[in-house]
Amino acid sequence: MQNILSAKNIVKRYATHTALNDVSLEIPSQCIFGLLGPNGAGKTSLIRIINQITGPDSGELYFSGEKLSQKHIEQIGYLPEERGLYKKMEVGEQALYLAQLKGMKKEEAKKKLKYWFEKFEIDAWWNKKVEELSKGMQQKVQFIVTVLHEPKLLILDEPFSGFDPINSNIIKKEILHLREQGSTILFSTHNMDSVEELCDNIALINKSKKILDGSVKEIRKQFKSNVYEIEFVGSMMGFTNSLWTFGKLLDQTIEGDRCKAFVQLVGETKSNQLLQAVMPVAEIHSFKEIIPSMNDIFIAKVNAEII
Repeated sequence: MQNILSAKNIVKRYATHTALNDVSLEIPSQCIFGLLGPNGAGKTSLIRIINQITGPDSGELYFSGEKLSQKHIEQIGYLPEERGLYKKMEVGEQALYLAQLKGMKKEEAKKKLKYWFEKFEIDAWWNKKVEELSKGMQQKVQFIVTVLHEPKLLILDEPFSGFDPINSNIIKKEILHLREQGSTILFSTHNMDSVEELCDNIALINKSKKILDGSVKEIRKQFKSNVYEIEFVGSMMGFTNSLWTFGKLLDQTIEGDRCKAFVQLVGETKSNQLLQAVMPVAEIHSFKEIIPSMNDIFIAKVNAEII
């Protein structure tokens, strides 16, 4: 599958500050790609370059195999973290105006806006002024305007900021549906739960450099450390003695005769060997591998870079 966006050796400097230092990314078509990093890492600088708000000092960007140029702007939708609607304009009037800026004809835009406003149950807002809407309502309008022209690439910067859980869930479902319909979503966020829930691939940027990228599933597997959580009924002492050279007890909790142990496999030991070793002395209720969360990986990688 062709990459919809390729960034090759991107460098961006502002006076004495280097915002991006030799950053390369490959974003596959029809995926949700998480752009991650702490504040000041360089994410916003990269997003601004993709949107052609600024240009790189060196490096190249390609859109669907072609060198990125002004003609690609209409194929990109951008929802910035800093929301911005004209407060005194009516919602419908403004939505039409923004849709036409993206190259849509007025009648086509009206038809699609009607569909989206009904879908989000906000058709009653059409003639209201933006300043009459809550922050969450304004964000719904901006999301609609961002996706209305059916761009090939959607750039969403903290799209759930300010939304309650119900509306966040509505937007998540729409993002997944948009991917199914063929869109690619570049998703910048600090919410690692959303990353695990939505993203196919990620890139982690820290201090202007890319320090990690790949599929979410493979990255989580890469960082696992052969630790298992075992819940059982029995003696913790007997359980510990049964480990022998198979596993190392990292942590434990005991409530009456119900116990929970976190065990790390030793050497070339397999999970079945560990299970067979403890079964004679414990009634096993659950046995599962602990796979690190993206939040754990994010913190570990960024802290390693700091050190």
